[in-house]
Amino acid sequence: MTQVILERPFINIVNLIWSFDRSTNQVYLLLLKRAHTPCQGRWALPETYLRSEESADQAALRLVREKIGLDLSAIHTEQLATFTHPKRAPGAKGQSRTLSLAYMTFLPEMPPLKAGYGASDAKWFSFSFNQAGYCLQNGKLAFEAALSLTEEQYYQRAPKVAADPTHLAFDHEWIFKVASLRIRNKLDYQPNILLILGNEFTLKEARSVYASFLMTKLEAIDNSNFKKTHGHLFEEIGTANQQRPGRPAKLFRLHKTT
Repeated sequence: MTQVILERPFINIVNLIWSFDRSTNQVYLLLLKRAHTPCQGRWALPETYLRSEESADQAALRLVREKIGLDLSAIHTEQLATFTHPKRAPGAKGQSRTLSLAYMTFLPEMPPLKAGYGASDAKWFSFSFNQAGYCLQNGKLAFEAALSLTEEQYYQRAPKVAADPTHLAFDHEWIFKVASLRIRNKLDYQPNILLILGNEFTLKEARSVYASFLMTKLEAIDNSNFKKTHGHLFEEIGTANQQRPGRPAKLFRLHKTT
């Protein structure tokens, strides 16, 4: 059987941009509405094609700069995985294969959004969960990543998903699932997701982030036990300024080694 060598695939950069809203104690993820084909009018993760004069790391930071106007240092971004399944982007760039290098960016603030080139809209979607898996929602718009599907099962459904506007474009629901599980699996030793809380945070805020990815309620994570099991990851830096009566909450930050 003759094997066809893939000589010139398209390479793009996908960036999952996470943030946190202290007014709602919720994690958020940025999605864009695609302005052009393929998948015009569909919601998707921010992405860009890799340029000849830049590295993938540089492209991931450029993507943040172009889409939401923020210049970030590399400390805010980490590489997630490379996605190369043959069925991952049906219809993209004609018959050419598109390989995606995925990154995650952790924003300590939620800046106002203005859709950049290639997008007709940009919105923050709240991150939550249900019995099936992880969810993203903004008003009536909702997307779900089922945890029960294996990679092969997911990509067997890829042609159907590509034609269904109730799903994210391309295989971005699978990338979203992989990112969410990666964050979940690192909570006990390298919780970089807490960078979305900025330079200081309370244990309650940290527990709120953990609860979302662990798919449990905030009240199910006891504050004292959480400090015992995860306190080595944080550094106490003071107390919060508060107007209400009672003992002020202690403030923490991530150890620089995480």
